[in-house]
Amino acid sequence: MSLLKCLNTGLSILLFLFSFSLNAAPSSFTDAKVLSKTKVYFDQHNQGEGTLYCGCQWEWVGKSGGQVDLASCGYQVRKQQSRAQRIEWEHIVPAWVFGHQRQCWQNGGRKNCVSTDETFRQMEADMYNLAPSIGEVNGDRSNFSFAQLATNVSYPYGMCRSRVDFKEKVFEPRDEVKGQVARVYFYMHDRYNLSMSRQQQQLLMAWNNQYPVNQWEKLRDARIAKVMGHHNGFVTGDKIWSIGHKNSGEGVKNTLVTAKPKTTQLNKVSPQNNQVKGNQNSKKYHLSHCGGFKTTAEENAVLFDNELAAQKAGYQLAGNCKPR
Repeated sequence: MSLLKCLNTGLSILLFLFSFSLNAAPSSFTDAKVLSKTKVYFDQHNQGEGTLYCGCQWEWVGKSGGQVDLASCGYQVRKQQSRAQRIEWEHIVPAWVFGHQRQCWQNGGRKNCVSTDETFRQMEADMYNLAPSIGEVNGDRSNFSFAQLATNVSYPYGMCRSRVDFKEKVFEPRDEVKGQVARVYFYMHDRYNLSMSRQQQQLLMAWNNQYPVNQWEKLRDARIAKVMGHHNGFVTGDKIWSIGHKNSGEGVKNTLVTAKPKTTQLNKVSPQNNQVKGNQNSKKYHLSHCGGFKTTAEENAVLFDNELAAQKAGYQLAGNCKPR
């Protein structure tokens, strides 16, 4: 092989490795926002679908933020002028929702989860769950569940067709993205073994059917897959959600280390590998093979390493859940 050919081959390999390193999945929320801008939404700020909930255009500012063109979508500020003018990255499945299903949140909230729980960091940085949103709408949505609101509930953002019911703590996105948010919810709950209420499942299944995958969603999925290394199967059609869906748990990592317990009567309970879920309202816990494990509403769920941890936190085994 000639020297020139060797050099060209070596250069090709270096370029491939460099390209691969650039496309590595993000390890933090900060990295995910930058990659979402540069690899996914880089050409969507002044064309295409616009911001998630309102369809507004924007101009990029800084590493991952943006300045919203409110007139482009007829947006009217509800209350927070400065926040309404900036782009924020919305977690479609809120961090509060998936965080409350991790034991780390109970031990110290989001900050503790970021520091101690690799699975939480993966969820927080999962680019499929991120989309640019007007800051005010992002704040108003908060950690509210999705819902189909009554016709008498007003639209608080002018021509923007998303709306919120603060009393009921629910949010309805505009029709154009209802299918997209449904398929993101399915993806996140499947990949990270999260629980979802039956009512929320039924609503999102209806939206999934009513609003099928469009061209932008396909392109978005393809762009994210190049970075994350996998697709959203609910977009590609490789996966279908139905009531009682069995989660794959492909993104879950057992990273929390449980100290070796002292010898007590409770210590006879065997570890369940993060398959113990408590209900914060009833103070009962469910094992993974029990019906209550999947039907516990996500906003009430807390995940424990094992039965011992649940019992120490004041939870009791649900009466209709029997050990195997």
